[in-house]
Amino acid sequence: MPTDDVETERRALLGLCYRMLGTVADAEDAVQETYVRWLRLSDAERAAIRNPAAWLTRVAGRVCLDMLGSARARRERYVGEWLPEPVPQDSPLVASAPIDPIEQVTLDDSVSMALLVLLESLTPAERVAFVLHDVFGVPFAEIAETVGRSPDAVRQLASQARRRVREHRAGAASPEQHDAVARAFAQAATTGDLDALVTVLDPGVVLRSDGGGRVSAALRPVRGADRVGRFLLGLPRLLPDAVLVPVQTPDGLGFLATVHDVPDALVTLEVRGARITDVFIMRNPDKLTQWC
Repeated sequence: MPTDDVETERRALLGLCYRMLGTVADAEDAVQETYVRWLRLSDAERAAIRNPAAWLTRVAGRVCLDMLGSARARRERYVGEWLPEPVPQDSPLVASAPIDPIEQVTLDDSVSMALLVLLESLTPAERVAFVLHDVFGVPFAEIAETVGRSPDAVRQLASQARRRVREHRAGAASPEQHDAVARAFAQAATTGDLDALVTVLDPGVVLRSDGGGRVSAALRPVRGADRVGRFLLGLPRLLPDAVLVPVQTPDGLGFLATVHDVPDALVTLEVRGARITDVFIMRNPDKLTQWC
């Protein structure tokens, strides 16, 4: 495989692994391990592989499957809520698929915080099957080699995951609706208007924040419009020097808080209809490196 082609595949594999694992650092580790396994092959073994890109994809899927199992144990010891790492809308990770997606999940959707959080609730095998097939268009027969199951079993895994995704996405706001609600949210939050803020929050809204034990964050989800609203209005007192700026994220309009030009928090929203159902606040510095 020519060097240029290898580097092209590296970028695509990074996007693939990020969708499976939820953080850029884990994705980089998975890609590195994939290439270590490629380099361990003899020249004759590499020459016998008719489609190196497909081979690398299958191996990356296997590596991610193994990592997902150990990641769950690590996250049980995580301080507070664990959230996937958010990336900007213009990140190469958003559009790093080698082919067009064949199902309803677009490349933008597949790196949204809302979908990545949902993927965390799937089994590792379901997640790998869904990402490989529904996002990257890998045939079931090839995925079967990756997960060690029959093509029919893999088809069932992907179908189960797809059903969960479709149920979750039912009623999701259009991009225009999302951004209009996000702007109303920001206006109410920055002016301290609790009534206006509660108006744009769903009664069952859930706020999750991830500080990773590095910085302060709510250790448990905050639930309910009034409690979430009061929590949000209390944040400026904790970060008096913070500057809030609108940013484009795969979820739609979000807000980046910087302190002395250093990213301190990223707020992303999930909107259904005209109300916010989920608020995600990323404060873990290790997961804000893409926003520097």
